[in-house]
Amino acid sequence: MPDFLRLTPDAAKAEHDAPAPEKLISGDPRFTTWNAEEIDGLYCGIWEATPGKWRISYDEWEYCRILKGRSVITSDDGTEYPLAAGDSFILRPGFSGTWEVIETTRKDYVIRL
Repeated sequence: MPDFLRLTPDAAKAEHDAPAPEKLISGDPRFTTWNAEEIDGLYCGIWEATPGKWRISYDEWEYCRILKGRSVITSDDGTEYPLAAGDSFILRPGFSGTWEVIETTRKDYVIRL
C-alpha cells in the first residue's frame, strides 16, 4: 500500500446502497460510497447521496466535510444543522436524528469505530 493516497472517487471501487426501509422518511435516496481506507476501525473515503430523508443514529465518531450539495441534519431535539459545500463537522457517538439531502450531497469522511 502506498504511503500517499489522493482522496478521489478513483481511490476506491464505488459501492451502492440506500437507507434501510425502516429508516426511510421521504424520497428515494441512493448512496454511493468510495471507501478508500479501512484500517483497525478507521475508515476514510467519499460518500454521495441523492435527495431524500432518513433517520440516522451514530455509534461511531465521524468527521465530515461537505464537498458539494445541500443537506440538513436535524437532531432528535429539533436542532437543525444546514450544510453546504465547505462545511465541516463531527458527529459523535450517541447522535441521532435525521439526514435530509436537499441537493445531491457529496462529502469526504473519516470514521473511527
